[in-house]
Amino acid sequence: MRTAAFERVRSLCEVHNHLSAGQLAEGFYFDGQRYPLVNPRRGIFKPAQMRFLLSVNTVFPKPGNRVWYDDQREVHRQIFDGEEMVDYAFMGENPDSADNRWLREAFENEVPIIYFLGIAPGRYQAILPTFVGDWDAPRRRARIAFGLPEQRTLAPPADALERRYALRAVKQRLHQASFREAVIGAYQGRCALSGLPEPMLLDAAHIVEDRDELLGQPVVRNGIPLSKIHHAAFDAHLIGIDPDYRLHVSERLLAQRDGPMLEAIKGLL
Repeated sequence: MRTAAFERVRSLCEVHNHLSAGQLAEGFYFDGQRYPLVNPRRGIFKPAQMRFLLSVNTVFPKPGNRVWYDDQREVHRQIFDGEEMVDYAFMGENPDSADNRWLREAFENEVPIIYFLGIAPGRYQAILPTFVGDWDAPRRRARIAFGLPEQRTLAPPADALERRYALRAVKQRLHQASFREAVIGAYQGRCALSGLPEPMLLDAAHIVEDRDELLGQPVVRNGIPLSKIHHAAFDAHLIGIDPDYRLHVSERLLAQRDGPMLEAIKGLL
């Protein structure tokens, strides 16, 4: 059953840059029955049919909304700062409540779980497998450790080298996803050049190459949302934007006469 949940999430991630709350609500199928992936009202989730915890999530708070748990503020910083485990707050004040016992049991049994990390309101980066690497009753928190990307054995990293490799993979994905969501959101979900409003056809392009900004917090002012065709042309230096925000199209494109897509790019002048 756990494998079916993991495979469903992996298949979604192959298609989507992030997972929406609606996609998580669709759940997964096992033996012809549908089961949830998360509890939309609680961050710690164990289906009644499973012995151990299946998933945890951290919500990205909407601007101006109350922040209920410290991990809503801190988890991105901890990842980008290179911490091999990130804090996950207990549900409420009682370490022996059912939700917090599930965290403890997952820790004691090295159970692989899914971590749905909020990258924007209602949008999540799925990180799997992850593990509860520590359970701290006095501080009312657990700590989430990352497994190796694409691994199928679902076992925790064996040593420090594997933990660092897993962390780097998480940092890279989180950097890219956070950058994309912030840049496209800043332009109300439209291509900055053509106005195309379909998010699945948009990329967040770096204005100046940053080599992932050393995998630190993404710098949103260095980004611009472009359709995939405009992004390819931008990266190939076939179109460009100068410091006065004027668009330039290369002579190579201007000299060609071949179809409406090319004419649309030239028409941006």
